[in-house]
Parts: sequence; structure tokens; C-alpha cells
Amino acid sequence: MAARVTIGEFSMMTRLTRKALRLYHDEGLLEPADVDPSSGYRYYDVSQVAGARMIKRLRDLDMPLPDVRSYVTAENGSVRRRVLTQHLDRLESELRRTQDAVSSLRALVDASTASPSIGMRNDPPIVAVAVSGTVTLSGVADWWNTAHDTLIERLRSAGIEAVGPLGADFDKELFADETGSASLWYPVDSARAARCALDVVTVAGGQFAVALHDGPDARIDETYSALGTHVAEHGIGRDGPVRERYPRGVHSEGELVTEIGWPVRDPTVL
Repeated sequence: MAARVTIGEFSMMTRLTRKALRLYHDEGLLEPADVDPSSGYRYYDVSQVAGARMIKRLRDLDMPLPDVRSYVTAENGSVRRRVLTQHLDRLESELRRTQDAVSSLRALVDASTASPSIGMRNDPPIVAVAVSGTVTLSGVADWWNTAHDTLIERLRSAGIEAVGPLGADFDKELFADETGSASLWYPVDSARAARCALDVVTVAGGQFAVALHDGPDARIDETYSALGTHVAEHGIGRDGPVRERYPRGVHSEGELVTEIGWPVRDPTVL
């Protein structure tokens, strides 16, 4: 039988406070070996130290309590590894976002951001398979991923391929009001789409000032800012959604490259 210790002694051994130990008891994560029925004092076995330390490590890494519970109560090692891997993936993603934000801030403070090259382009109307809807700014990334999966499945089911890079249109209200219309689309051959009975739309053509963003998404505002400033200074802006194209695809090595198109009325002004 393992040696019993008081909650104070167990707290020193594990560096978990009384408050934390009581919380983990209430949450069913780490129950005492014994609780005195008259005094309510909690006692722990020293055999529980390893489990307590693991819980502390997980909480130190900000794992939510439900996920800690899933880890602690997992029936086998493969389930525990999956829970842990998913959390570590989230941490690494958050770390990358933090690093990108730090890099962006340093560049802004140091005024070291190079201005992107800006050009003009006239897009003709584009026949495309599309997914459209009203989205929120906070949920646009999840919507984008789901919409892309839907487009790929539609193309696969129809047995045809896109004839150009993936594109997206975003209403300016999405950025200003945090809710707005969005459309993700792949250009397709209209005749072949008709033969395959594939539902298509016609994406509006128009003139755009364009700039390429090749870097982390956390810094895409730098390219948007430069492009919008250029359009405003030349007085050539027009109403309409901003357009993004992804010329190198969405599964290439490294960061997603985004061509941003700002709607303009005069493509001859540079």
C-alpha cells in the first residue's frame, strides 16, 4: 500500500495549490485516496504524484479541462496520444500566429516593410463553380476551408478540373461590420461543365489594382494597406467586393500566396 500524505504535503510534492487540487477533485480529474468523513480533510497516495504532475504539465500548456479529462480517462495510449497531439498542434499554430504578429509589429515599428509592386488588371466575367454565403470575420477561415472542400468534391464528382486558380470575393462589409457576403470559386470550362450538368455561376468581371502577398496571413494587412492607399491616393476606387486569387494553389510548400485585387474604375492609372 502506498504511503498517504496530507493535501498540504501533496501540494508541496506536486506544486499544485490546495485550490487547484480541490478543483481537480470536483472535476473528477484527481480524486484523493481518502477523505476524512468528519473533518473533510483530503489525503493522497504518493502513487498519485505522477498523474498529478501530468495534469499540471497539461494545464501549464493551457489544455482545457475537458481535454485534460479526456486524456486522464482515456482507455488506452492511442487515445491519449491523439488528445495530446491535437492540443500540441493547436499550440504550435498559436505559436506561429504569435511569431507572425511579433514579426509584423517589429516591421511596423522599424518601418522596414517593403512596398509591394502594384499593377492593374481587367478580369473578364468568369464561369465558375462556387460556394457563397454570409460569413463572419471571426469564422471566415473555417468557412473558407469547408467551402474549398465542397468545391473539390463537386469537381471530383463531375469528373472535371478547374481551368484556373482558386479565387474568392469578399464584400467590404465583412471587414467593416464583421459580417458580409463571401464567395469561393474555381474557374471551369463552361461547355464541359454543361455536359457534366455541373452547377456554375458567372463571377462578375471588372478592373482591379492588384498586389501579391507572399508571407504569413498575420501580415496580409500590410499588402491590403499598401494597395488600398494606392487606390485612394489616385482616386480610382469603385464599389464592389475585394478579390483574392491563390496563384500557387492551396497545398504548395510554405505560406499561401495571395494575389489581392482591389476594385478600381481606371486601369490606366498607376
